[in-house]
Amino acid sequence: MNSKIVLSLASALVLAACQSAMLSDERIASNTAGILGVSPSDVHITERRQDGPTNTYYTASTKKGKYACTINGGGLLAAGMTNPPSCNKK
Repeated sequence: MNSKIVLSLASALVLAACQSAMLSDERIASNTAGILGVSPSDVHITERRQDGPTNTYYTASTKKGKYACTINGGGLLAAGMTNPPSCNKK
């Protein structure tokens, strides 16, 4: 029974790692730039964290200010696809 729990936890960690690898800061910045109407090089991603295998929360900083953003997808289960990010000015 314990080996099943360990295997399940290990699988969850691998999936989370795959999401990070598939959803790079550069890709997040590019997607966010389109929403904010700025160049991808003007977007700086900080305070990135994941909530489960699908949601990534981060702060996007531009010359216009800082934004609290969420992007859904990008992981192995979503085949690398994402929904457009959602951002609110901080």
